[in-house]
Amino acid sequence: MREVHTDSIIAAVENLFIDANINLSQNVFDALSQAIEKEESSVGKEVIRELINNANIAKAEHMPICQDTGLAVTFVEIGQDVHVVGGMLTDAIAEGVRRAYQNGYLRKSCCDPFSRKNTGDNTPPIIHTHIVPGDTIKIVALPKGGGSENYGEVRMLVPSQGKEGVKSFVVEMVTKGGPNPCPPIIVGVGIGGNFETSALLSKEALMAPIGQRNPDPAIAAFEMEILDAINKTGIGPQGYGGTVTALDVHIKMLPCHIASLPAAVNIQCHAHRIKEITI
Repeated sequence: MREVHTDSIIAAVENLFIDANINLSQNVFDALSQAIEKEESSVGKEVIRELINNANIAKAEHMPICQDTGLAVTFVEIGQDVHVVGGMLTDAIAEGVRRAYQNGYLRKSCCDPFSRKNTGDNTPPIIHTHIVPGDTIKIVALPKGGGSENYGEVRMLVPSQGKEGVKSFVVEMVTKGGPNPCPPIIVGVGIGGNFETSALLSKEALMAPIGQRNPDPAIAAFEMEILDAINKTGIGPQGYGGTVTALDVHIKMLPCHIASLPAAVNIQCHAHRIKEITI
């Protein structure tokens, strides 16, 4: 049994959230660069150039890409042959988040739902864990902004609505959001499972690199079909009109009950901040 001390986890989480909020990943840079070529609107092209310029300034000046540095969402894959020592895993992740938002001068966006009183350190983090084979711990940091998160939704469709029902639902949500989620967006779609797992699937779908297709050819084709429908809405970069409303659509799917067709949409803005580490 391999031992991993919580000090390593705290340091890793702190670095991940600072890095994610400041340094846009190359995969997203590349997708935005390619989007300039695809965008037919001259205004849309200029908007995307400014988004890239903004990300470059953030990287050069070590400043957050966006003032909304998000809720601290983490996905953790824990090898079944790992023993965490020095304290609780969840406490270590929370401490890493606390240090990241304090030492990285990142905006604390976490508050009480009704009093709106800020928790002061962007905790508690949202932690999703999976037990996997092996003796390592993989941590993915996904700072999630409120503007894009507000346009996510779970809907319990009936089985007869099928693929067309799912596509209509996704396009409806993107259209409803318009410029508010800061397009060009990335769209995560969860299909199947039940009410809560479809929501989680939609967020997990956001972790796939832009341009990577679902391994199932039929689902991969469905991703492209939905992406095409979204880009025909005309919303365009930052809502100024155009042909690139979304950079990509990713689908994750599980079997579901014979009477149900759960579907969920989770939207990520153009500042698709995601970083990972394996300890």
